[in-house]
Amino acid sequence: MIVDVRTYTLVPRKLAGYLEIFETYAMPIQRRHGLELIGYYTSVIGPLNQVVHIWRYDSLADMEIKRGQRDADPEWAAFLARTDGMVMSQDNKVMKPAAFSPKA
Repeated sequence: MIVDVRTYTLVPRKLAGYLEIFETYAMPIQRRHGLELIGYYTSVIGPLNQVVHIWRYDSLADMEIKRGQRDADPEWAAFLARTDGMVMSQDNKVMKPAAFSPKA
């Protein structure tokens, strides 16, 4: 198992709109292509206007296949167009659990 930890910094005052668009448009697409959300969080202390989402995959190959299918979905392009100009930066980490970590 691996997890993909994604941190997006949004344009100030765009967080609420981004969350609404993500829940309404992106989540159904993600689910349809088998992407498994572990958690989706917003910052309240520290850097503001950030969302952190964590996705579970069986392997790097599993991640590549599922993301490739999602990226080829025309509805994914429509979601990206809806959020155009809302995201200032993105950070991505792919991590594997330590032997003693609870399995997600």
